[in-house]
Amino acid sequence: AVRPELALFYEDNFNFLTKMCLGKMRRAACDMIASAHRRGARVIVAGSDASDAPAVYLGAGADIVLIGEGLTALRALVRRLDANPQIEITQLIEALGGIAFITDGKLTVVKGPAHSPDPQHPDLAAWDLIDIERYRATWRDAHGYFSLNMAASRGCSFRCAWCAKPIWGNHYLQRDAHTVAAEMTYLKRTFGPDHIWFADDIFGFRIDWVAKFAAAVDAADGSVPFTIQTRADLVSSGMARALKDAHCQEVWIGAESGSQRVLDSMNKGTTVEEIKLARARLAEENIRVGFFIQLGYLDEQLEDILATRALLEDSCPDDIGVSVAYPLPGTKFYELVRKQLQAKTHWQESNDLEMMFEGAYSSDFYRAIRDLLHTQVSFQNQNAPQPGEDYQRARLSLERRWEDLIAGERQYRNSDAEVRAPG
Repeated sequence: AVRPELALFYEDNFNFLTKMCLGKMRRAACDMIASAHRRGARVIVAGSDASDAPAVYLGAGADIVLIGEGLTALRALVRRLDANPQIEITQLIEALGGIAFITDGKLTVVKGPAHSPDPQHPDLAAWDLIDIERYRATWRDAHGYFSLNMAASRGCSFRCAWCAKPIWGNHYLQRDAHTVAAEMTYLKRTFGPDHIWFADDIFGFRIDWVAKFAAAVDAADGSVPFTIQTRADLVSSGMARALKDAHCQEVWIGAESGSQRVLDSMNKGTTVEEIKLARARLAEENIRVGFFIQLGYLDEQLEDILATRALLEDSCPDDIGVSVAYPLPGTKFYELVRKQLQAKTHWQESNDLEMMFEGAYSSDFYRAIRDLLHTQVSFQNQNAPQPGEDYQRARLSLERRWEDLIAGERQYRNSDAEVRAPG
């Protein structure tokens, strides 16, 4: 049996499942931690949920939890363990910040510098450690093509009221455009992916950076079609052209809502008009667009939900992702609703779509809205020049479903909802 001296559980801080701190993922992590602990390994844990709730992971058998990104502390810990695998915990943690541990039954959290991305990030990940052919086969079996992930930056400097940032805080650190182009070129030549997903919260940010990246990747014949995430207010006509030049295939925008009142309440910093313009500018460059939509934020009412429906009708995105407002520790949103949170404070599965606070409507109502919005976007994208009878019947059925839900919306209202949006 394998008996490692160190087991490191380091979450993918770009993955939305990590950011959601799901109950299922917490249980799986704690089971693995306990297993490693039983085999005599020293255990170090890092991730969003671990930063927010270190006691849970320490209680499962971890020796140390890294707070935030934790790479500086991790390097020091590994050096000490390499020198002396049996080092006592007090010596292992000596003079280190950004860690949590338990000694004599007491939890201690030693804060490090303000959360910020570690500047000593390597230029190229250890791609050689991946069983790439197994990964390729899994992707193709599931999706019909092969995709890999990259990251051109870490963090986000914007301050949406619901966005949890336990890893990088409000910092944004961008890699050199030529370095990112060199990595994409390496991936293309070494593994031949059909697609790249850039996991950044905000890809590019500035037109000049995207233009440099586009020029560098073209010069090396290293371009691979890719998908990104960005904000509507960053998509100028120049940015859309630069993304096209870089061979961007798809852009996901955090639209959130078609109601300006809700966007302002979220402290989103964008306008409905900017969302529409971003969609139109990207469409002009033949770039697909997805909208992330968030239902149920604080005092969102039916008229706000219908404004979101109207936004989708007007802008006709190629795809959408729909969720409901999800309060996570460390956010302004969480502080506004924390007194309403019950024993269940996290979703168990990513598709729970369960209200964790007393919103305007029940979870079932938002699930019904989600289904209607997805069906609506699907119809809009059929683009049939002369719709047949089956299409017309289905479209009529969708309209009736909307009418029925709106007519009966009062039965879904939450009479206990007390929180109102600020301002």
